[in-house]
Amino acid sequence: MKTAGKLVVLGSINADHILNLESFPQPGETVTGSQYQVAFGGKGANQAVAAGRSGADIAFIACTGDDDTGERVRNQLQTDNIDIAPVSVVAGESTGVALIFVNQEGENVIGIHAGANAALSLARIEAQRDLIAGADVLLMQLESPVESVLAAARIAHENHTIVALNPAPARLLSDDLLALVDIITPNETEAEKLTGIRVENDSDAARAAQALHAKGIETVIITLGSRGVWASVKGEGRRVAGFKVKAVDTIAAGDTFNGALMTALLEKRALDDAIRFAHAAAAIAVTRKGAQPSVPWRKEIDEFLRQQG
Repeated sequence: MKTAGKLVVLGSINADHILNLESFPQPGETVTGSQYQVAFGGKGANQAVAAGRSGADIAFIACTGDDDTGERVRNQLQTDNIDIAPVSVVAGESTGVALIFVNQEGENVIGIHAGANAALSLARIEAQRDLIAGADVLLMQLESPVESVLAAARIAHENHTIVALNPAPARLLSDDLLALVDIITPNETEAEKLTGIRVENDSDAARAAQALHAKGIETVIITLGSRGVWASVKGEGRRVAGFKVKAVDTIAAGDTFNGALMTALLEKRALDDAIRFAHAAAAIAVTRKGAQPSVPWRKEIDEFLRQQG
């Protein structure tokens, strides 16, 4: 099943090195882990995979190194129903790497080496102008050079392509960039970074959403972990609850949510229904280990929703 509209994802590709621990080490402490694995990740790639597996018509703008890892990643992305023609192979550079610790509660801490992701330059964005201009939605994150994110957002905005931004990892962003965004999906930490408002309850989420609306963003979806999301459109907000599951690994939960959400919106679903679809995809993902290995296919999401009633 393909969505009616065209999605372009712009973002990062990493090889994730994941180690499970009982608890995170303190500075200077060495701890023994278990269940070490290497899996493909990167916020951009995770979101592209989530969209591809949930049924989107999707192309992916990204960079890999000219190494064996990059070749294997590109081959895998093709099997996930993603058009990889816009993925550049950067000569003399390694594919990005993420070092990830996961504790027994399923929480994670992550360190990233950008590698080829840093080569997603303004020239490479300009080379994809027609692809961005012809898309219905452009979905981006912040593991790519921010000047390239801004350039892509400008192209999209000029051509009436919806700009969706998952502002992760958390960082300050210019009002120039935020004014080009139509849909933003921060978590509590990212919302605080962008607005200065600490999000601890629905009232805080509502105030943070209003602050983002004031910067020109029409749709604000603040993810609240197990509590669901705060969804606000033009100042009208409400919390949309998620599904209760036993989490074993939350590495790609937010990315899965974003990719599935864009797929559902391109199917012209109402916002609350699209969020419910995305919640279901993320709920399945957190019951599995790894980033892309945890991302469900469309038939799994539909079956999960059927069981939920």
